[in-house]
This record gives sequence, C-alpha cells and structure tokens, in this order.
Amino acid sequence: MHNSRLLLRSGLTLAAAAALPAALAGPSAAASGISVSTTGSTVSVVTSACTQINGSWGTAALLTSRQANFAQGRQVALSGTSVSQSAAWSSVSPGTYTVVVVCSSGSTAGSQSVIVSSPARPTISATSSPAPSRGVMGGLGGATRDYGPLTLGLGGALVGAGLVATGWFLRRRSRPYRL
Repeated sequence: MHNSRLLLRSGLTLAAAAALPAALAGPSAAASGISVSTTGSTVSVVTSACTQINGSWGTAALLTSRQANFAQGRQVALSGTSVSQSAAWSSVSPGTYTVVVVCSSGSTAGSQSVIVSSPARPTISATSSPAPSRGVMGGLGGATRDYGPLTLGLGGALVGAGLVATGWFLRRRSRPYRL
C-alpha cells in the first residue's frame, strides 16, 4: 500500500515536471511556429512551418515599431530544407523589432518581437594614481623594497667576509708548496 502511494506521487511529479516547460513557454511561443534569436547586430529566424512551392519557401520581414505591414519591412527569402527554413538580417541597429514569416503558400508561419541591444564596448577611462612618495627606487637588481639598517649591515658583513675569504684563498694558492 505504501509503495503504491509512493509510485503514484512520483508519477504525478514526473508528469508535472514534463509539462512545466510547455506551460512556461506560453501559448504564443508554441503557436508562433518561428524561433527568433539575436547575436550582436544579427537577427535570425528559423521555422519548419513552410513548404516549398515553385522553388520558394517563403519570405521573412524585419519590421521596426514605425512600420505597419509586411511590405514595409526588410525582406529576406527563406532558405533551407523541408525540415528547417531560416533567414537572417545583419547590421541591425539597436531597438525593438517584429519578425514576420510568410510562407510561399501565403499563410503566415508566425510573428515574434525581438530586442536588439547595443554591443558592449569597452570603456577606456584615464585614472591617475598618487605620485610615489620616494620616487623611483633603483639600484642593483632594481630593488623595490626599502631594507632597514640591520639587513644592510648583515649584507655588508657577508660581502666583506666573502672578500676576505677570497683574498686568503688566492694568497695561499700563490705560495709555493711546503711540507
């Protein structure tokens, strides 16, 4: 009994999850029959609703908000196969447009609004940083850190010890061998 309730609940959950994308898409996307997308300043439309008549699939038009009918828009012939037909417009300026697809049979495959946004341009701005308080720090190795007197003293002592050891080694080497 407990297992059957669990199976019933999981079945209902799976059915609801399967129906969710169709419900979220809404009736306009499902009934439209076209899919419109933008990439930069290019608008493209894809449909599978048209059939080829006399070598033509149909025509798609890109309408601005000031254009009232299909004939006023930028028209492009559909191209493709029996599975999918498409059209594209390049160099479209930013704004809101309506894409309308009319098949060669005269029926409207669908219409859909699309927003073309302006391309993101890198902004160049001049920034000023505060002037360095001590100027450019040069020196051996292009040191960029200010060392204290203890570090400098120990470094000097090591260099001096190295010089004394080198002198002692060279002087000892120049003497003749003694037994």
